[in-house]
Amino acid sequence: MEKRFKIILEYDGTGYHGWQLQAGDVTVQEKVEDALEILTGKAVRVHGSGRTDAGVHALAQVAHFSVETRLGPEDLQKALNGLLPQDIMVKGCFEADPAFHARKSAKKKTYAYYILNRPFRSALLRNHSWHIKRPLDLDAMNRAASRLAGTLDFKSFESTGSPRASTVRTVFSSSFENAEGVPGFFAPTDGLLAFTISADGFLRCMVRNIVGTLVEAGRGKLAPDDVTGILAARDRQKAGPAAPPQGLFLVEVVY
Repeated sequence: MEKRFKIILEYDGTGYHGWQLQAGDVTVQEKVEDALEILTGKAVRVHGSGRTDAGVHALAQVAHFSVETRLGPEDLQKALNGLLPQDIMVKGCFEADPAFHARKSAKKKTYAYYILNRPFRSALLRNHSWHIKRPLDLDAMNRAASRLAGTLDFKSFESTGSPRASTVRTVFSSSFENAEGVPGFFAPTDGLLAFTISADGFLRCMVRNIVGTLVEAGRGKLAPDDVTGILAARDRQKAGPAAPPQGLFLVEVVY
């Protein structure tokens, strides 16, 4: 009998062209599906909670698949981790209701973006943060971020190329804070900032486009109140440049 499984994945996205399958490029979804095919002898389609871009990381990407197997969740998790590359790990595996869908059933997602704001770079964090040498105004960035809360049209923060029914999303919270460290790195890091944002869903590159815009506020190039006008314009050209991918982590998906 076919079973539906829900898995929680942690991965370092540095060596991957994002989550989603793409012809000619190595992706996280491809590696998970390859491992499942070895285990079951059949092609298995895996559905993720969302598409992380090339170079973006995940602490808790959620995915589901349906497969005929005698293995229980714990044994399936162990078997998958034995086949997956070292930069992808199944943190949890559960048998799910047949109606569960990793993307459609999600109620809230949380992302974190890490900025290393100090004069000198870090050799260890180069693939897990955005290094900005000049000091940023944390208060200005938080005042700008506060303009994003609520149910709003985020078209100005959407990159092209992804079909969607609406550009309206509800942001529950968004703020910067001084961070102890990047997940997976145990030593506290001077100058590290973390931007955390939770919403009912995200548009393509929405978080990176928001971070790039908030950094412009931190540099004094736009006023915090300008964010309201950027939202109203519904024009990507009015917002700031996209932040680079390596500082972004998918932190949590809530169902």
